[in-house]
Order: sequence, then structure tokens, then C-alpha cells
Amino acid sequence: MTDNEEILEPKEEKVTHLSKMYMNWFLDYASYVILERAVPYIADGLKPVQRRILHSMKQMDDRRFNKVANIVGDTMKYHPHGDASIKDALVQLGQKDLLVDCQGNWGNILTGDDAAAGRYIEARLSKFALDVVFNPKTTEWKFSYDGRNKEPVALPVKYPLLLAQGAEGIAVGLNCKILPHNVGEICDAAIAYLHGEEFHLYPDFPTGGSIDVSKYNDGQRGGSVRVRAKIEKRDNKTLAITEIPFGKTTGTASKPSTFIDSIIKAAEKGKIKVRKVEDMTSATVEILVHLTPGASSDKTIDALYACTDCEVSISPNCCVIDERKPQFLTVSDVLRRSVDNTLELLRRERLIRRGELLEALHFASLEQIFIEERIYKDKKFENAESMDAACAHIDERLTPWYPKFVREVTKDDILHLMEIKMARILRFNKDKAEENIARIKDEIAEIERELANMVEVTCDWFRFIRDKYGKDHPRLTEIKSFDTISAAKVVEANQKLYINREEGFIGTSLKKDEFVANCSDIDDVILFYRDGTYKVVRVAEKLFVGENERSKAEKKKAEIIHIAIFKKNDSRTIYNVVYKDGKAGAAYIKRFNVTSVTRDREYDLTQGKPGSRTLYFTANPNGEAEIVKVTLKPTPKLKRVFFDKDFSEVGIKGRASMGNILSKQDVLRVQLKSHGTSTLGGRKVWFDPDVKRLNYDEHGIYVGEFADNEKVLVILEGGAYYITSYDPNNHFEDNIWRIEKYRDDKVWTACLFDADQSGFPYVKRFLLDASTTKRQNVTGDNPDSRLILLTDTPYPHLLVTMGGDDAFRDPIDIDAATFVGVKGYKAKGKRITTFHIESVVELEPTRLPEEATPTTEDEGSDPNTSNDAPDSADAEQSQSDAIDEINGQLHLF
Repeated sequence: MTDNEEILEPKEEKVTHLSKMYMNWFLDYASYVILERAVPYIADGLKPVQRRILHSMKQMDDRRFNKVANIVGDTMKYHPHGDASIKDALVQLGQKDLLVDCQGNWGNILTGDDAAAGRYIEARLSKFALDVVFNPKTTEWKFSYDGRNKEPVALPVKYPLLLAQGAEGIAVGLNCKILPHNVGEICDAAIAYLHGEEFHLYPDFPTGGSIDVSKYNDGQRGGSVRVRAKIEKRDNKTLAITEIPFGKTTGTASKPSTFIDSIIKAAEKGKIKVRKVEDMTSATVEILVHLTPGASSDKTIDALYACTDCEVSISPNCCVIDERKPQFLTVSDVLRRSVDNTLELLRRERLIRRGELLEALHFASLEQIFIEERIYKDKKFENAESMDAACAHIDERLTPWYPKFVREVTKDDILHLMEIKMARILRFNKDKAEENIARIKDEIAEIERELANMVEVTCDWFRFIRDKYGKDHPRLTEIKSFDTISAAKVVEANQKLYINREEGFIGTSLKKDEFVANCSDIDDVILFYRDGTYKVVRVAEKLFVGENERSKAEKKKAEIIHIAIFKKNDSRTIYNVVYKDGKAGAAYIKRFNVTSVTRDREYDLTQGKPGSRTLYFTANPNGEAEIVKVTLKPTPKLKRVFFDKDFSEVGIKGRASMGNILSKQDVLRVQLKSHGTSTLGGRKVWFDPDVKRLNYDEHGIYVGEFADNEKVLVILEGGAYYITSYDPNNHFEDNIWRIEKYRDDKVWTACLFDADQSGFPYVKRFLLDASTTKRQNVTGDNPDSRLILLTDTPYPHLLVTMGGDDAFRDPIDIDAATFVGVKGYKAKGKRITTFHIESVVELEPTRLPEEATPTTEDEGSDPNTSNDAPDSADAEQSQSDAIDEINGQLHLF
């Protein structure tokens, strides 16, 4: 190697790990999507694209409409993405009907129609946006993505805009879903917060409907709201959906709707009986659901809520960007932060305005002294050698007035004075100058008072917004409490369940075998076996149930003794059972219900010993308790081989109880002797005025205790009434005056203006007719007749006061029971007077009905004894005859 040759050392190679690059790039991408695209900022409630659109529209605003295509093009100076995303964001802002005035075809949030192309539609900022969103003096600015323009860091929004508009976005690893709220209610909540009072905010959707906010959780993660469509009855065979849940659309030919599809699919599966669905939606929603003959409109309404998109659950997730980080807050937190920000912006506006006024006052005072003292005429000023000398002279002349100025006089102030033109000096008016200075001082004083009381100033601001814009944004979504509708209770029984006992199969496809009951696809079936086991299975086309764990162990077929549709939480269906405990054990008697079990799991009504078997079994849907005849196997020492047992003497316990010992002797058979009545009593019924439904769960107003054939009386405002069953699936009107248990012997008293009798006031007493289920009216068939008073007081005492030209006449005191007799509800009654009356009021009755003397039943009679006992071979047998029959002895004589 020579000296001129260089020694080349190998260079160290730089190794870059792809996994690390991926991690860094992915984090950068995730951060960008979260901060710059999908999640709104808490400061102004806007996503970046929305903020840039509004800023561009403000720059272009001349109160005339601009083409959306032009707005999109201008926004691209600030937004580093394609025009399609900008246009979509602008259309969404316009459809929210708050910040943007729209002109042209902007689509339809009800049908899901898209907006027309940007060159065909126009937009401008709304008055609300101009009042609330913009103020260049309080806006913080930054350079746009290419450095050529300036855009706002956040717009100075003086309103909780995020809550009014709502927001939805999907970022990397998180999502945001803030539901819209009502403009006026937000203002009321803001005022309550500023006054230190409690407040609550609930969503209000532009599509209307109704909402259950019991689990809203203040809009935080983990909460949910249930939203329902508004369904009206047009007639018994037609339902009309006039409002739909938020986020759903009725659909178009090019964009089918999942909402209507859900109804059609439910009908195809037989869950609801629908003949046809018509979409008549245009400016408002109108979907007509035509029912098949025989379908219940009330039950169909419940089924629509349970099985279709007529009821949806929405889970809010209030995620916002705060200090460049995503934060999960509550709706109340967002309101508080926005109101605090509004208060601070209003304070800054006043501070800026006060500074401007102080500057105006300072220069007005300088100008007044400069002109009134004729400083511009001083010889020293006119002969000044330079501008600096002239400024020094003016500064010297102004020195005596320095204490009166609001701040120190600077050289810029003096230069400003020297720019005053001679024409203005000649037009100077001392009175007007002093008046202007006084006005400026008054305005400064007013601003000082406002700065000292910013809470009330902010409250006045929210009152101004509420009064100006609240009436244009009324609440569209009704807040209600929903009853939970079980799909199994309302789905139409569109299938038939069959059983093949020999082969051990059940299912809906076994059409040649034994029919069990009508059912639906989502029903459950309960099965009881002879060995005492039972289980619940799902309805299927064909399912093998012919064996269970005990029958497998004993290697024999399981005998099904009872099969029925299982109703969850049914505490009134009582099973009466007699079973043998093991091969040589005693016989037990028990009564129990099965309210809830695990599907496909086997349970045992016996004590589980091998050889146990069911001797007697009945299922009683209303808790009936029969009398049975128990026959024992005769033994030499046994004197009685049969005896009667009343199930009503046995208490109803849980399904796991072993029951009471019936006999320690070997039982030959157990037979029904006579049917009994329910030991559960009548069913107690309540009416929930919130959901307008009857229920058995003690919710609302107690209506009464009902036997099987008893009815409910519903009286509406105006005097219309009808009789109906106490089925919890019934729907009731909003204008109910009275709902109670119907009594055919109850006397009602009504006062009315009878249109058939020249509108004179009449009194009538009557019994309500239950012979028809049609709606009747106590005022008669004339719709012009008007009800004054309706009471069920046995002896009502009425006071009739005269009015009009007859006001001078004495009131009439009426004892209705003696004034008119009791007749049918269609009777005219008796006229009170021909004079003009002012009012009819009910006073305290002068007498009360006498209490009825209770009667006792004849001694020896048993009210529980029934004469419908089945024929029995042992019915009239003596003990010896029964023993001979069991042993096979024949009596010739």
C-alpha cells in the first residue's frame, strides 16, 4: 500500500425498524384524525371543517345567497382536503337549520334524499350565526395550512352551540355522539346555572318522536335513550306513523330505508299482521300501515315498538377536544364550560369597547382643548422651525390639562391633532363636543356597571337569544316514560305447535300430529315429564324432547304429561302436583309457579330420588285449586282406602319446595273430584297515566280488583264513554276523565246543554249501558250538546247560578235524586230552567246512602263446593266396595 492511497473505513449503516416507523406514523395519523377531523372542540363546539366553512361564509357575506360551490372553493383555502368533504359538512350544517340559511334542494332528513349539486344550491349565514358566532376583535388567529391566509383558532361563539347542534364522528380508537338539544331549553339551563340553580337538559330531535331519558346519564358514556316513532290510529285497520326516531329515514327508491324494511321484515316473519305499508312522506312523515282483517291495532302498535325500528336505543358519548386532548364529559359539564366561555367573551367585548371609548374620550378632550384654546393660532406654533418644535409647543400648552386626560399624552396624539383639517376646525361646535364627551362618559359608566355585574349581563344575553330565536325552534320530541314491551307478549302467534308423543318430537312442522297451541317464532315451551323433571325450550320446526337425564340413566323413554307455551314472570299460573318420593317413599302434595328458568336446563319438581314419579298434575292459569280423591293400595290393617284432599289447603310456594306429605301409604291413584275456584283472588289492576296503559305491577292509579268477566269503564272529557277489558295491551286516549271498574248498578248524574232542546240545561240520572262495546256519549247523539257536569255521587246536591240578563235571579238549589228519576243514558232528563245560567256546581250532599246489612249463607252450605265433578268409578262407593274392586272381587248381588 502506498502513502498516496487512502484507507477506506466501512461506514456504519443506519437501521430503521419498520415496527417503530409504523407506531410513530400511526400515532401521528390517529392524533390528526382525533384533533383535526372527527371530534368537535369544546371552545366553539365545531369541528375544524365546520369552523373553516363558517369563516369563509363570513368573509363572503354580503347578506345575499352564495352558490355552495363558491363557498366550497373559498373554504379550500383553509381546509387541506377535498371539496366533497367540505360540501357534505356544509349540507349537514344547513340541514340542522340553525347557522345556515338554505335555498334550493338541500335534501331531506326525513327521507334520506341527498342535496343537489353545489352549483344548484345556495347558502348564507343565518341571523343567529351573525349574532352568536363572530367577532373579529375577540378571535384568536393562526396561519392556514399553506401560510397564505389566516383562520380562527376557535370562533368566539357566545352560546353552547355543541349542545344545540349535536355532533357525531368516528376517530381512531374513540367516537363522539352528542345528541341535539332544544335552543330555548339550553338558554333556560344556562340562566339556571348562572344563578346557581339545578338544571337538566334532555335531547330534542328534528325528526320529533318521543324519548325516554330515564337512562340518559347526562349524555355521558354508558347512558342510553330510547326513542320511539309517533304512531296514530286512523281507524281500526290503519295505523299512521307521523314521526320517526332520530337517525332513521323513510327511504327513497335509490336509497331504501331500514326503517320501512324493518316493518316489512317483521310482517314477513309473521310477527305483525300487516297487509300493506305505504310511504306517503313528503314535507312531513306519513307511513300508512294497513292491518290484515282480525288484527288488533293496539297489539300491533306494541309489536311495532318491540320488533321494528319504531323504537331504537341511542347511546350518547360526549367526547370533546379540550386543551388539545380528547375529554369525556357530561352534557352539564359542556353547558357549564360554554356558559363560562360566553361570560368571558362578553367581558372581553366590553373591555375592548371600554378601551375604544376611552381612546375616543381622550382624543375628543384633546381636540376640544386644541381648538377652543386656539393652540393652532399660537405664533410659536406657526413659526416653529420643525415638526418636533411644533409638537413640543403643543405638548407645553396641553400640560395644564394633563390631569383631566384619561391617559398620558403621547407624540402620536399630538401628530393626530396636527392632522385635523381647517374645515373641521371651522365647523367645530362646543356644545356638540361637550355632548359627545358626555355621551361617551355615560357609555363608559354603563360598561363599568356591566363589568361589575357580568352574571346578570350574561343572563340577559341568554334571555335575548331565547326570546329572539326560541319561538322558531320549539321542542319537537316529547319526553315520556316508556313501558317495557316484551316481544313475546305482543308478537303475533303466527305458528302452530304440535307434539308427537310416541316419537318424542315437538315443533311447528309436525302438522299431522297432536296440536298444542298457537305460538310465535320467539316463544318458549315448558315441558313436564312423568318422572317429575321439567324444562323450557325454544320453539323450533322440529325438536327431540323424548328423553331427559333421568330417563337416560334408567334407559327408558320419558313420558310427557304437560306441554304449554311458557310465559316468563307469570306468577298466576299455578301447578298442582302430587308426586311419589322415590320408589318406596311417601306421596307429597305441592303447589308452585315457574316464573323464570334457564332455557334447556332440567329442573325437578320432586326431591330428585330415583324412582320418583308424578301421580297427579294440573296447570291452572288463574291459580285454581281443585278437590281430588286419593285412593290408597289396600292392606289388611288399612281401614280407609280413599279420602278427599282440597288443594286450596296447600300453600303456593317456590318451584324448589318439596311440598307437604299427602300420605305415607302407597297411593294407587289420584283423581279429580270437583273443580275449584282461584285462590289468588281477582287480579289487581293499575292505570299508569304517564304511558296510558293498564298494568299489574302497581304502577300509577289503582283501578280495582277484577274477576275474569269484569270490565273497565273509560269516560272521556266531553261525556264519551266505552267499556273494555282489563288487558294490559289496550291503548287509551290522552283525554281520559275517569277510568274505573265498571259497575252496572252505579247511578250517574249529568248536567248538560241539550242542543236538541234549544240548548236549555237539563239534569238526568242514568245507568251506563255495557251491552255494546261501541263508544257512547252521555250527552246524546247531537255533537252540539255540551256537558256541564258529571258525577257519580249517590245523592248529588247541585247549585245553579244564573248569568247574563238573568243574573239578578236567585240561584236554584237542586237535590238531583228527588228532581229526576233514574233511567237509561239516552234519556233526555229534566229541564232545569229556561233562563240563562252561569254555572252549575256540586255541593256537599245533604244525605248519604245507607249501608247494606250483610247477609250470611245458610248453615251447612259450602260455597266452594262445585257440582261439576266428573264421573268417577269411586264416586258413591263405600270403603269395602273400593277394596273389593282393587283386589278383583266380584259382587253378584
